[in-house]
Amino acid sequence: MLAVVFLIAAINMIGVKVFGELEFWFALIKIVAIIALIAAGVAIIIFGFGIADHDQMGPQALVDNGGFLPNGFWGLLSSFTIVMFAFGGIEIIGVTAGEAQNPKQVLPKAINSVPVRILLFYVLTLGVIMCILPWNRITSEVSPFVAIFDSIGFSAAAAILQVVLITAALSAINADIFGAGRMLHGLAEQGQAPRSFAHTSRSGVPVMTVFTMIVALLAGVVLNYLYPDQALFLLGALATFATVLVWLIILASHIRMKRVIAEEARLPSEFPMPLWPVGSWITVAFIVFVVVMVGIVPDSRPALWVGLLWVVALWLCYLAFVRGRGRRPYNLTDRTEPKPTHGHTTRHKQQTR
Repeated sequence: MLAVVFLIAAINMIGVKVFGELEFWFALIKIVAIIALIAAGVAIIIFGFGIADHDQMGPQALVDNGGFLPNGFWGLLSSFTIVMFAFGGIEIIGVTAGEAQNPKQVLPKAINSVPVRILLFYVLTLGVIMCILPWNRITSEVSPFVAIFDSIGFSAAAAILQVVLITAALSAINADIFGAGRMLHGLAEQGQAPRSFAHTSRSGVPVMTVFTMIVALLAGVVLNYLYPDQALFLLGALATFATVLVWLIILASHIRMKRVIAEEARLPSEFPMPLWPVGSWITVAFIVFVVVMVGIVPDSRPALWVGLLWVVALWLCYLAFVRGRGRRPYNLTDRTEPKPTHGHTTRHKQQTR
């Protein structure tokens, strides 16, 4: 475990280029594994390979064993408290804008690919699993795909999936260290965190923020060793609440930004949000609904209380330590460029020729 922590530290100390390269390979391993698992699952559904009850596999398995919503509409609503946590981390795409070489071209492509990836890596994968294994036979003790492959005699699947899971964990830790470190760096530039967090190396890496994240990670290792059950619960509760809170703050900031753009008659965004402003307010309402569900569902209710206590602690730290320019609005540089007209584009092409 310590070796993993120091490896992640070394990666984040080098620069965003190495971070992006490793994330590419981590993602490639996960993508190849998921596509292979989906293809294998489809083959099992079609050919059976001697599996018992093969005649019960297929789309009909989605509506058997109690129907499409076996626990009713309330079960669907309760599932959002877990499903939202599964998508936590996609906001890291926006954090990388500060160090991307050409964010105006790279970020729109990355953001537009997210829905496709969700459909492929979440919806399609779950669909294949539940077409083979009924929902009431899936447990947390063993991976569904491992159970499927064990049934056809492919016992090596467990070892292969273990490698994929370790890769996914490394990718998650790497992305979290990167995102949290850059956020602390941004807060320091605005006077809302210690000044040392604002210093960067020659390659643009905020060294102190990365070092702080690694120390926190090491503290987590120690706590997990001493109090495994309590530490896991506390961190899991904070992560669930933080995911929802971060998205809500992002939406509130975006709504505020759009209002300022309109009031000051600034140039419109070069990458506008679809269905503005209705889409933003619908999303806010949905996230508030999820927060309410987190408080209603007994198993997730502790996450809400732990999260609220964390927010109160952060607020008290803000009142106690943030002074001067840290409490004043931070003026960001508007780098929006006017969209070229068709005639202007044609003349520019003729001039470049």
